[in-house]
Amino acid sequence: MPPTAARSSLRLLGLALLLLLVAGCASRDLATRDLAPGEGLTIERALILSAAERSLGTPYRFGGNTPDALDCSGLVALAYRTAGIAVPRTADDQFRALPSVDRARPGDLLFFDTAGRGKASHVGIYRGDGQMIHAPGRGRRVETAPVEIAYWQERFLGAASAAP
Repeated sequence: MPPTAARSSLRLLGLALLLLLVAGCASRDLATRDLAPGEGLTIERALILSAAERSLGTPYRFGGNTPDALDCSGLVALAYRTAGIAVPRTADDQFRALPSVDRARPGDLLFFDTAGRGKASHVGIYRGDGQMIHAPGRGRRVETAPVEIAYWQERFLGAASAAP
């Protein structure tokens, strides 16, 4: 390989490594904080989690926000409404309006960009123990999912909460 081609290849390799490093620094860590022994939930968080758990198995329906059918942000609206807390209707509006938190606690919201558009297109309720409750999509039902899997880690935008 001629010396100029080698230098050019090394330059491209260096640029590629730099871009990978910058891209890795731009992602947010999906950090959670479970309750310590003896640390209790506030009544609001207990109500949010109870409502979300009662919704397990509920069919998904786009725009659904009743106990009969839910989408992801409808699940959040229903659960938070049970605790007397009003939240915006869509995942992106919830993400933009609610106070962000560095480490999600049980009852907090986890936001994801599942559509690749740079905005929150999915939301789940952190249950604790590395699990979230969410309405995953058409043809499915409200379920729990581990948050440590790569799919969620790669799409995580941030956590927020309106619950004390």
